[in-house]
Amino acid sequence: MTIFIRDNYNEMSKAAAKIIAKQIKEKPDSVIGLATGFTPIGTYRELIRMHKEEGLSFKGVTAFTLYEFLGEGFDIIKPYGLDKSSARYMHEEFFKHVDIDKKNIHYFDGFTDDPRRTCQEYEEKIKAAGGIDLQLLGIGRDGHWGYNEPGSSLGSRSHVVALTKQTIDDNYEDFYRKVGITKDEMPHFALTMGVGTILDARKLILVASGAKKAEIVQKALEGPITAQITSTAIQLYAGEATIILDADAASMLSNIEHIKHTEAMSKKYGFRAE
Repeated sequence: MTIFIRDNYNEMSKAAAKIIAKQIKEKPDSVIGLATGFTPIGTYRELIRMHKEEGLSFKGVTAFTLYEFLGEGFDIIKPYGLDKSSARYMHEEFFKHVDIDKKNIHYFDGFTDDPRRTCQEYEEKIKAAGGIDLQLLGIGRDGHWGYNEPGSSLGSRSHVVALTKQTIDDNYEDFYRKVGITKDEMPHFALTMGVGTILDARKLILVASGAKKAEIVQKALEGPITAQITSTAIQLYAGEATIILDADAASMLSNIEHIKHTEAMSKKYGFRAE
């Protein structure tokens, strides 16, 4: 696990985009897992800039989104502000701006009548694609990955999850209240890649920004491994994990000076230290 600390959100986003771009340049048919939420938007905007200004192509890329709300799905008729599906988010914030082939974009079907079967099929699609080469992740305020809420098994595969009160409250304040949707009307369940599914990816990038994430980032990276904070599973990850934080999100880590020293030495001697 390698941690990078950047001065601000923009620098954090650029660093994450640079790693994703490197992956695609080295393997144009990469399979990429993509997260939604506020934090990755800057990364997507930088990738869009690279596509338009530097010729970064996504033609060969296959994409899998991390989760979807049960009862939600892409509805182009709705104004974007009223469509809170992950599918619509990824379309508006990223996919429609680059040259990715639509047939290579995979979403959970939030309108499914058989959520468990849908999750099984998603696992099968990931396997058929050859597995995920690189998974982009954020982190929830309670430490969840995707929507693997507290108590989700650290070995879980894609599954249906009931959202916690904390998540519902956060989603309401961040999205639904602004458009007049009540808590009773908003989604209370989600389909999500499991923690085990995430850990199967060959590489992970986790991005976090802001002082509100500082405490949970510290717990995820330095605290005990527990299903009550599913992102602590990153401590078990055997592949190449890159954690990119802005200064605020990193502020409660106990070893900030060593993290900065490690990056400086890695640059000086030309190899990745973990």
